[in-house]
Amino acid sequence: MKKFLMVAALSLSAVAVQAKDIVDTAVAAGNFKTLATALTAAGLIDTLKGKGPFTVFAPTDEAFAKVPKADLDALLADKAKLTAVLTYHVVPGKVMAKDVKAGKVKTVQGSEITVTTAGGVMVDKARVTATDIVADNGVIHVIDSVIMPK
Repeated sequence: MKKFLMVAALSLSAVAVQAKDIVDTAVAAGNFKTLATALTAAGLIDTLKGKGPFTVFAPTDEAFAKVPKADLDALLADKAKLTAVLTYHVVPGKVMAKDVKAGKVKTVQGSEITVTTAGGVMVDKARVTATDIVADNGVIHVIDSVIMPK
């Protein structure tokens, strides 16, 4: 019986270690290096490791590559503007793909993004390319472009 309890305890601790927040989940995916760099520069790592729940529309490295280098470098150097851009990609709550509805959605930044669903889901002018990457404090939906607050 003791042996069984020890194995059960080890199994539970392994499950606890595997749970990942939004930041860890994005880093583990391997195609969000620029996003991770930007989150670090903006000081948002601890926020997105927090309780949440959050829904993050995460631009890939390829999406960030569409931003001209000079503009991206300037954005990374301006913490206030970078924070505004990054929090514009975050919606409070955990919104799974099946629950997405067309319309205006308020972001953590304070502005609204426009979600359309005809012909595929779009967030402003970014196409959602992958959905429902679940983290223990929310969900990530992958987008193909960086979206900017108006």
